[in-house]
Order: sequence, then structure tokens, then C-alpha cells
Amino acid sequence: MKYVIGIDLGTSAVKILLVNKLGEVCNTVTKSYPLIHSKSGYSEQNPKEWVEKTINGLAELVHSFEGNMNDIEGISISGQMHGLVLLDHNQKLLRNAILWNDTRTTKQCQEIYEMIGQERLLEITKNPALEGFTLPKLLWVKEEELELFEKAAVCLLPKDYLRYRLTGKIHSEYSDAAGTLLLDVNKKQWSAEMCEAFGIPMSLCPPLVESHENVGSLIPAISEKTGLPSTVKVFAGGADNACGAIGTGILSEGKTLCSIGTSGVVLSYENRGDLDFQGEVHYFNHGQEDAFYTMGVTLAAGYSLSWFKDTFAPNEDFETLLQGVAEVPIGSNGLLFTPYLVGERTPHADSIIRGSFIGMDASHTRKHFARAVMEGITFSLNESIHIFRENGKVIDTIYSIGGGAKNEEWLQMQADIFNSKIVKFSTEQGPGMGAAMLAAYGCGWFDSLQACSKAFLDVAEEYTPIQHNVEKYQQLFTIYQRVYKQTKELNEALQVFKS
Repeated sequence: MKYVIGIDLGTSAVKILLVNKLGEVCNTVTKSYPLIHSKSGYSEQNPKEWVEKTINGLAELVHSFEGNMNDIEGISISGQMHGLVLLDHNQKLLRNAILWNDTRTTKQCQEIYEMIGQERLLEITKNPALEGFTLPKLLWVKEEELELFEKAAVCLLPKDYLRYRLTGKIHSEYSDAAGTLLLDVNKKQWSAEMCEAFGIPMSLCPPLVESHENVGSLIPAISEKTGLPSTVKVFAGGADNACGAIGTGILSEGKTLCSIGTSGVVLSYENRGDLDFQGEVHYFNHGQEDAFYTMGVTLAAGYSLSWFKDTFAPNEDFETLLQGVAEVPIGSNGLLFTPYLVGERTPHADSIIRGSFIGMDASHTRKHFARAVMEGITFSLNESIHIFRENGKVIDTIYSIGGGAKNEEWLQMQADIFNSKIVKFSTEQGPGMGAAMLAAYGCGWFDSLQACSKAFLDVAEEYTPIQHNVEKYQQLFTIYQRVYKQTKELNEALQVFKS
């Protein structure tokens, strides 16, 4: 039996999958690493942690592998998007990576609009200037750490840095590059206009390849530390959301994904790069060659539920926390939650807005609050679906993954709020599986990613909307949409009290 390895370099941990030619996950290893929050709004990581934990995880995977090591044919990597990794001319790290959820760059985002104009920015990059993207981070370093910026020789995204450390080769690929605000998304090339406008040397932008391209093999030191043969092919991989789309079969027009992790994503396949969503949703290159996807993001999706558990039930697991939620009626007995704990992305690109519980009274117990949190997260994701439908997209089937696919009540809630059939997979590995599928395709196991998807993915359950519930949720959703506008000014006023 032949095998490939999918590596998912996430925000809190690296997850490594060993997948065989039948699409079966034979082993998984997860290694966590810390976030660095030195100031309010700052979020960084030491990239050396990614490398160390990945090497340790690969070594652990190899140690428990009982087959022929030469049957492991390929590796590919999925990674957290937008993070800034700067290397000098000796390929040494210049500073910690600034991550996607860092919000220090509001000033730089405004400068981007002032310099290039919102309309032209959308024409080139297909995306608005948001704090999470890479270019604002690069401009912040240029303004605040000029001496360091002048030493920079190349700018890498997180998984591209990890792949460089495994292979010694420097590349990026289109799906991750699309999240930098430096790529012409439709033309699939670095934008000289964007670089020139902001004084970014084109030499900082690494060579671009397709996600399934073989970009090298393991360097001897990595082979020795992990026990993997140096003959293992390493493929470029993709952004976490692009790999999540591949890993859930979002590979043709009309297919849509809902992923509830730390953040939440609604992602829909596009076969064209010239559509115009006016910047209301993200528009990125897919991990599938010459394809695209549109995407809305809720910054604090699963994080909202984790925050609720850690704050009010730190010694309980999620299953215990959610007991009794099914007994609570739709609308949580008049209690509404907005999940703006760390600001919001879609449809409100706002780093200042904060979450709310609206409608609290003495009758509410913990289970009402828990259901309200679940409903609020799902309403936020529905904002993206609402935008897609307003732009003429037909969405009648949504593939659900992540934390939202682990609870039956939440799956039915998604069906009712989204007014769409919800599909759950029998096994779901998300971006790590997408990375493994890119390696399988790159190794020549299949003649297309679609063929790989049919072989690897298996549907377990489907949830259909209950019309009575749909009607109630539509009424509640209109109230939810009003909360942002009516609390925006209050949250701005409260900023003076933030430390």
C-alpha cells in the first residue's frame, strides 16, 4: 500500500495525517505551539516552533508506522493564511511571524486605500484592505521597524516557510499568495503596480507555482531527524481554506462549504476570476489549477464557544456544556448573541466592533446562553450566504466541517438558518486531507483532484431544513442584522476604556 502525508499548519497546532491510497487516515499526530500576545491586538508566533513541532510530529508518525518506509511517496502542506515571515539574504528569520488575527495595522489599511484607491485595489487583488492581510503587516514593519525591513530579502507565508525548512527551496503558490494583497488574482502573477505603489521590492515576492507541483524533496537533515526517506516528494500545498475546499470536495460550480473552527468560513467554488462581489466577500485562487473561490469569514466562530466554555465552564467538556441546548426553543427565549469578540470580517470589516448578549433576563440559564452563542455564530456565517444569494448564486447544499459538524443540534440549526441541505462526512479532516489529496494527485495516483475526491470522501448524514424553523430563524436573522449598526457607536465610545 502506498501513502502520502498531509500537514496542516494551523494557528494553535500542526496536525499531520498519514493517508493511504484508499483515502483512509491511518494515523494522525498533533503538536501544539503557543501564540505570542505582547500587546492588545498583537498576535505573533515564532516560526521555529512550526518547524520543530512538525519535525517531532513526523518522527512520531514514522516511529509508529509498521510498513515499508519507501511506500510513503509524498508530502504536502496546508497553512494558516496571511501571516508575515521575513527572511534576510542568508535565509535567517528577522522577527517573529505576524499572524492573520493580528489587528495592529488599521492605519496601514487606510494608507492602502489612500494610495491605490478601493476600486483599483479590488480590480487587482479582488479583496479589501483588512488588518489580517499580509501587505498591511509588511507596511507596518516598513514604518515601525525600517532597519529590519531593509534587511529583508524574501517575504514568506507560514506554510511556505515550513516547506522551505523541509526542502531548502523557496516558493509560494497562488491560493496563499492571493491573501497577501500583492497578487493579481485573475492574472495569477505578483502585481508590479501594487509593489511599486508601496515601495515593496518585487524581489521580496517568491516564485509562484501550482499547489500540486513537486517543489523538491526532504533535505538530508530533515530526513535524518524524521526517519522519512529523502526520496519523498514535497508538493507546494495551499492555503488552509483552499485545502479545506479540496478536502471536502468543493471542486466544481455550485458546491459550498461551511467550516467552523477558531474562525468560521463559508466558501463557494468559482470557475472564473473576473466576477465582481464589490469586495463584500473574499475572492481567492483555489488550490485546484485555474479555479477560484469566494469566501466569507466570521473571525470568532468556534472561538466564541470556546471563550464561553473557558469563561463559564472551564472544567467541563463541550458535550457537557451543550447538554440541554436541544430543549431550548429557537431564539433562546429572547436571547441573542453577536460573535464579535475580536472584531468582524464579513460583512463588517471592523476591528473595533465587539460582541453582545441582547435580551438577557432572569429566566435565562446557562443552556439559553449556550444556544444563543451557537445561533449567533450561525447567523454570522449566514451573512456570507446571504451575500452569495444576493449576487445570484444558488446555494442548496452545504458541506459542514469543523466543530459545527460535531453536534447534531448544531447541524440542524445550520440547515434551518441557512435554509439549505447540510451534508456531513463520515470522516472529516479538513485542510490536512486537502493537503494529502494534493500530494496524492501530485504523485499521479489520480488523473484529477475530482477523481481523488470521489475515492477519498464519504457522506455520512444529511440534514434538511424544517420549514417552520426556517421561518422563525428568518425573522430572528433580521433582528440580528440590526445589532451591528445599533452597537457600533457604543463600541467605538468604549475604546477609551480599553487598556
